[in-house]
Amino acid sequence: MPIGLIALALGGFGIGLTEFVIAGLLPEVAADFAVTEAAAGWLISGYALSVAVGAILLTAAVTRLPRKHVLVGLMVLFIIGNLISALAPSYSIMLLGRIIAALCHGAFFGIGAVVAASLVPPSKKSGAIAIMFTGLTLANVLGVPFGTFIGQSFGWRATFWAITVIGVLALAGIVALVPRATDGTAHVSNLRGELRAFRSIQVWLSLVVTVLGFGGMFGAFTYIAYTLTEVSGFSSAAVPWLLVVFGAGLFVGNILGGKAADRRLDPTLVVLLIGLTVVMALFALTAANPVATVIALVLMGGFGFGTVPGLQTRIMLYADTAPTLASSANIAAFNVGNALGAWIGGITISAGLGYTSPLWAGAAITAAAAIVMIVAATRRNVLVPADAPASATPLVTTAS
Repeated sequence: MPIGLIALALGGFGIGLTEFVIAGLLPEVAADFAVTEAAAGWLISGYALSVAVGAILLTAAVTRLPRKHVLVGLMVLFIIGNLISALAPSYSIMLLGRIIAALCHGAFFGIGAVVAASLVPPSKKSGAIAIMFTGLTLANVLGVPFGTFIGQSFGWRATFWAITVIGVLALAGIVALVPRATDGTAHVSNLRGELRAFRSIQVWLSLVVTVLGFGGMFGAFTYIAYTLTEVSGFSSAAVPWLLVVFGAGLFVGNILGGKAADRRLDPTLVVLLIGLTVVMALFALTAANPVATVIALVLMGGFGFGTVPGLQTRIMLYADTAPTLASSANIAAFNVGNALGAWIGGITISAGLGYTSPLWAGAAITAAAAIVMIVAATRRNVLVPADAPASATPLVTTAS
């Protein structure tokens, strides 16, 4: 395994930590700045919106620059944002720090995925991307509980100081370990060339699958605490540990999904999306059973995040020689899916359909993603680049 992937994973760990850990610290932050819970919530939603904006605009602005240099600059931006959060004298400054840190999120994962894929042979690209995203999954499994513990024990600012240190370590790792070969002149592109990738219908179909597939899972996950306490009968104190179980599913699904996608890309995505649909439907049916709930949590995380390496690889494949902006657009699509799923899940609860309704809504959204994925995989006259791996060929070949 190229050692540069470790540096990228560490950067992903820090970014994932700063995105998710704030949820466990909102009460302390709101009390410190004397703001309402709703206002404090903007530290989360404002971050998510900034991720989507930064993924497109920031990537577009740096397309002509060597990718390694861009990754270094993005980690510097990440460090500055978290340093501002740690020192923030007011809520508005804290929000500014969150926005600055978020701007690098989408561009880092989008460009980092391209760099990670360039470090390995074509047949191992999804696996390399999965290793980079391992940092993000570990942030859920280990980082968030530990970061919340630090914040509750030593003050919420201590958590952001710790994240800043992680950013410095990731910066040093990228400088030292990501080889210069990945930022040579052959990898420098221009905005017009990057935009040309969006002429491909397969790029757009991949983006739709990302929005729907991840949106379905995240819509169910957003309200999972209510499902666990009001339907499954778990205590509130058990919820953080159940989320660790969910995070373990994310970690395993990410690794196995990447390996499977390297063997057969489109079939893997179809199977994972259908599997996720079935898991969420069964979860909704058995949510009153605590044992079944724990099993469903692991499987939902595994099937849901198992799609990420394949989806990222697929859009880079069909973007062909200009994958950077398309890759970052896919990161933005993940966040658009998050917002869409959470919105639809909230509507179902507000309509009085109960706390399993986000699971049913998530299953329906993911089923739509599976249908779009099947259409994309079986589309007539799909153009596959000459150097594409065999795994990228359509699920079913049709005559012209």
